[in-house]
Amino acid sequence: MAKIICVLGNKGGTGKTTLSHMLSQGLGLLGHRAACVLTDISREPLSPAGRRYITADARNAEALAKVITKLRSLDDWVGVVDGAGNRTDMDHKLYGMADIVLLPFRDSHEDIRTVVRDLDLFPRAYAVPSQWPGNAWQREAADRNVLRFMGAYRHRILKPVGALSSSKLLLQKQVPEQLPSLLARACRRIAREVLEVLEIETDDGDTREDQGRAERLPPAEIPLRLHRTV
Repeated sequence: MAKIICVLGNKGGTGKTTLSHMLSQGLGLLGHRAACVLTDISREPLSPAGRRYITADARNAEALAKVITKLRSLDDWVGVVDGAGNRTDMDHKLYGMADIVLLPFRDSHEDIRTVVRDLDLFPRAYAVPSQWPGNAWQREAADRNVLRFMGAYRHRILKPVGALSSSKLLLQKQVPEQLPSLLARACRRIAREVLEVLEIETDDGDTREDQGRAERLPPAEIPLRLHRTV
């Protein structure tokens, strides 16, 4: 049955939605069928056209239950659930249905304090440094803060996801026909690391996606048209 990854965190503005879509795109680029599941009522559903994954609108409890139940009935699919900030009760509910949880955080003391608390709350969670600075000096300072305040959780911290302006393209209602190759590489790297955590093998030999093309899934492979409101 499908694996469920939930991208959570009590604090807003940490990059949960960006990470969810980059991970979903990366999974598709690596040959896995993926669905990005929207649960944040403050956001609008995005079109699946042009993406390497489908989108599912699950902004109410009934729709979420249907989407998760359907995904669980499928083989070789991965569901990426995009959480929202300041929803502690919902985070606990999503944690209960997840195979693993990802907790993105940015390079601020407030973010680090919050993610440490969430790591204690959710034993199956991994912290993901998000929107990490590209400047060498800023990156070194951010890494030092992580080492200082999160050293005890070192084995549960994934590689940083750097700040990438082109990642905003995945958050548009309709993505461009071609996506930058730099974005494709970043998405694949994130997905590859998460698949390793899940102990799922992947064939990374196809380099066609290096051109930035986002191939569409055939309609027959979209179960119950998950991208529509359920």
